[in-house]
Amino acid sequence: MKEEILRLLREADGYVSGQELCNRFGVSRTAVWKAINQLKDAGYEIEAQQNKGYHIKSAPDVMNEPEIKSILKTKWAGQEMMYFDTIDSTNTKAQELAEKGYPSGTLVVADQQVSGKGRRGRGWVSPSGTGIFMTLMIKPDINPNNASMLTLVAALAVAKAIKDVTQEDAKIKWPNDIVVNGKKVCGILTEMSAQFDYINHIVIGIGINVHNESFPEEISSVASSLMIEAGGKKFRRAEIIARTMLHFEKYYEIFLQTEDLSKLVGEYDELLVNKNKSVKVLDPKEPFEGKAMGITPKGELIVDTWESRKLVSSGEVSVRGIYGYV
Repeated sequence: MKEEILRLLREADGYVSGQELCNRFGVSRTAVWKAINQLKDAGYEIEAQQNKGYHIKSAPDVMNEPEIKSILKTKWAGQEMMYFDTIDSTNTKAQELAEKGYPSGTLVVADQQVSGKGRRGRGWVSPSGTGIFMTLMIKPDINPNNASMLTLVAALAVAKAIKDVTQEDAKIKWPNDIVVNGKKVCGILTEMSAQFDYINHIVIGIGINVHNESFPEEISSVASSLMIEAGGKKFRRAEIIARTMLHFEKYYEIFLQTEDLSKLVGEYDELLVNKNKSVKVLDPKEPFEGKAMGITPKGELIVDTWESRKLVSSGEVSVRGIYGYV
């Protein structure tokens, strides 16, 4: 009921009467009053006026299920949701839920991870009260060979969501880092469970640094948070989550039309911080340098070297002037 009360208060142009809430939920005025007080205790500023009703003035930075669902505007992405104050890994939990039969679009959100995962087995710093740690589980009917492109779809969605909420110019470092002012603020880890030509499920883990004030020395030169890059301004994390889900749903449905990025290349390239910059591709066989020219419809990075054009489908890419050659 709290989720629906929040939604009604947010959608209302003015006040919502207590009687209207009673009728809507089939409960007593006392039950409504208790729910309103619980929301106030959670940090919501709700004004109550006799003969007018209730009006929401401000909301705290909370990421629980009622808050996120009250502002979610998707058809399916995130409509099934689980929130945890602390969890080992949202990717691990999302995989468990997939195996238990939870529907495609299930979202796992946590305030803190104790065993967060990054690419290539790296850890992901996940302190409480500062970031967004979430995983979207989907069950697409696509060729498993095309699944890696969903990481780029997610990157596009996150970059757009960050721009919507913060007004900061979020860019993408191919394939899956989101950068603001040249510093990494988000990482994305996509994992798949498949059998031959059939996908059981895919989990897309997204970690966003929102209110971090500092970082360990070994990553302080490359990592930052939205708050730092916005000059100390704070943001409501639930709003970033809701906008990410909205954009992902839109871009994912476009992706499914062709099962590639052909209709998204233009938007992705506009946000590609690597574009027209020198890159070093750390190919295990033979590293090479060149200029990044954009992506192909398959999500490969186009790199022009002095001798030829090469397409990079995997491996680490280091960008001169962004993180340095790392």
